[in-house]
Formats: sequence, structure tokens, C-alpha cells
Amino acid sequence: MAPQLRELRRRAGLTLEAAAARARLSPAHLSRLETGRRQPSLPLLLGLARTYGTTVSELLGETPAVADPIVRAGGPGAREADGWTYWQAGGSGRGMQALRVHVPPGRSQGELVRVHPGEEWLYVLGGRLRLHLGEAEHLLEPGDSAHFDSLTPHRIGAAGPGGAELLFVHTLLQSSLAGVCLGGAAQHHR
Repeated sequence: MAPQLRELRRRAGLTLEAAAARARLSPAHLSRLETGRRQPSLPLLLGLARTYGTTVSELLGETPAVADPIVRAGGPGAREADGWTYWQAGGSGRGMQALRVHVPPGRSQGELVRVHPGEEWLYVLGGRLRLHLGEAEHLLEPGDSAHFDSLTPHRIGAAGPGGAELLFVHTLLQSSLAGVCLGGAAQHHR
């Protein structure tokens, strides 16, 4: 497992010090784990998996079954959260999440502004969408798209009476601030 820990850290582009800080370990302790001089506990494995954006199975070197890259129409059902409807549009267990989203009219979530690590991309399929990025407000029409750093304060809402339909892709960086639209519980990201 030690070489796997080192490889995952390098793939994540983290120095020993940065990874240790994120995992709440000392660099010396992480170094001992990476050289095999220490064996991690399960809670420590869970923390390292979150730090590297992976699973405990991958940390242990288990080879997962190859996920089907195709999401068929009529596949995973719609999930609703706070009036918004989400359909999975990409495979699970990846470093990004793709969704088709219906934003209902008049549900811009008021002044709720999101800020979290990662990137977001959205493409308006139908209706009109109001996108607030920092201090700027943008009105997007069908065919328009936006790609932005999620650390920019942002919020979206429908700008017309029929709501808006969009494709939405965001990275799933592990952070206590990061939210996921389609989790086990009905979590609400937008």
C-alpha cells in the first residue's frame, strides 16, 4: 500500500507537506506511511482517501470493476431538492459530476451564494438562466454556456416563467465545503 499512497499523492499534485496538512497529519507521519514503516488505521485511510479524491479500495490497491461509461436515457431517476430537479448525466465514481438540471421559475434561492473548490461548466438547453458570478450578473439563453472557478461566489436562477433546463458539470474536489447534488441523502448543491 505504501507505493500506492505515494503515487496517489503525486497524481493529486501535492507535496508531502501539503498532503499531510490536508489529511491533518505531520509530514513525518505521512512519510512513514508512504515508506511502509507505519500501517494506517481505517479512520486514517478514510481521511487519506478524501484528501486524494479516491476510495479506500484504491488506496488498498484493489482493482475496481470497469464502470460502464454510458448513461442511458431512462437510467437513474430524477432527484428533486428544494424544487430543483436533477438527472445523472455521467458515470458515478469520477472526478467530476455531470447532471441535467431543471431550474424552476422563481426559485433562484434568494441570496444563497455558493463558494467551494473546483470548477463548474453549464450549458443552457432551454429557457433563460440568470448567473451571478462575483459582482457580475449574466443572462444566458439556450446555447450559451459558462465555465468558471467555483471559488468565485456564484448562484443561478431561472430568468423566465418556464424555468430553465441546463447541462451542468462540476469537479468533485474533496473539501468540507464541497457539496454534491446527487448524494445518498438529498443534498442540494446549487
